[in-house]
Amino acid sequence: MSKAVPSPCVNVCRMDEATGWCAGCLRTLDEIAAWSALPDPARRAVWDELARRRVLWLQQGRGPLPRSASST
Repeated sequence: MSKAVPSPCVNVCRMDEATGWCAGCLRTLDEIAAWSALPDPARRAVWDELARRRVLWLQQGRGPLPRSASST
């Protein structure tokens, strides 16, 4: 049995108005709200998207991410 996919939450819950992403974990409000009901494949897809968002976040100069959010 595979290990459950962990939440990307880093307890920095502040939504960035420009992107609509949490400044801590880079998820949208919809992704945050749905997380507990998502199956593991969907959770992995969110993690994949977060990797793309991290690059954009840093390229846009939005500031450093909390340590836990900057590496999976």
